[in-house]
This record gives sequence, structure tokens and C-alpha cells, in this order.
Amino acid sequence: MIRKAIVKDITPVKQITEACARHMIANGIFQWNEHYPDLAVLKKDINQEALYVYTIENEIIGCVMFSFQMDDFYSTIDWLTPNKKQLYVHRLAVHPEQQGKGIARELMDFGEQLARENNCLSIRLDTFSKNPRNNRFYTARDYKKVGEVFFEQKSPHPFYCYEKVLD
Repeated sequence: MIRKAIVKDITPVKQITEACARHMIANGIFQWNEHYPDLAVLKKDINQEALYVYTIENEIIGCVMFSFQMDDFYSTIDWLTPNKKQLYVHRLAVHPEQQGKGIARELMDFGEQLARENNCLSIRLDTFSKNPRNNRFYTARDYKKVGEVFFEQKSPHPFYCYEKVLD
């Protein structure tokens, strides 16, 4: 089941993001670390009713943040659609023990449906250039690479920006 996160979900969500960060680092992918995403970011997501959780039998095993607000760092990207009404995806995470079961796909299906229900022109996101699994995942879902952004506090490598134009 996918639902909006509530305040009491903060601890299991943080545990999932930490497990994902450890898993990525162990595989040589330095996308997340012990500082990101932090509790303040996750609390803000929950307070803005933008964080969603994926549960099985009331256990949270995945999460994602969906926003209709474009972050300033995206302003230099030459997007496929005009900056009018988009859904932005951030912090998609599935506990490493649950990966490979289609949960990320279900979360993205949910986000794409949410975008359609809100008459969005497209969905936009970024993912670490050195995370081949994520890049394949979005490309296979018909997301088009449209540019790069850099987060020097995270990595000297770029994060690829992707956009999927909705029907």
C-alpha cells in the first residue's frame, strides 16, 4: 500500500534511507551518505504532505517524495516542457532487503498517476550519474536525459536530470 507519510513514520523512513546509503556506498555509489537525506529534510517532506511510504502489512519498506515545486537548482536545465505544471520526484528509496521486487516501479507508477490526476505536463527528477541501476531504471520508463546538475557537497560528479512528458 502507498500512503502519505505521517510524523510517526520519520524513524522507519530514516532507517530506510540510511540502509540505502550504506548499500550504495558498499557498491561504490556515493549518491547518499550519513548526512543526506537528514531528519530535517524528511520532516519537511512530511510537513508539506509530500512524502509517501510504501508499506507491506503496516511495515514501511520504501518511500518517495513528490512535489509540484521546482527547486532553484533546476533553473539552468533545458526541460522538454515549459515550467508550468510538473511533478518532481526526490528521495526514492526501497530498503535494500526489499529491492528487486518491483516496489520502486510501483512507487513511480503511483507518482505518474498522481501527476496525471493533477494535469501535470511532465515528471522531472535527477539521479546520480554514477548510479547505473537508477539510470537504467528511469531510461526504461521513458524518461529522457535533459541535462546535469552538480551538488558539490555530495560529489564532484554530476546528477543527471530526466523528464518524462505525460500524455
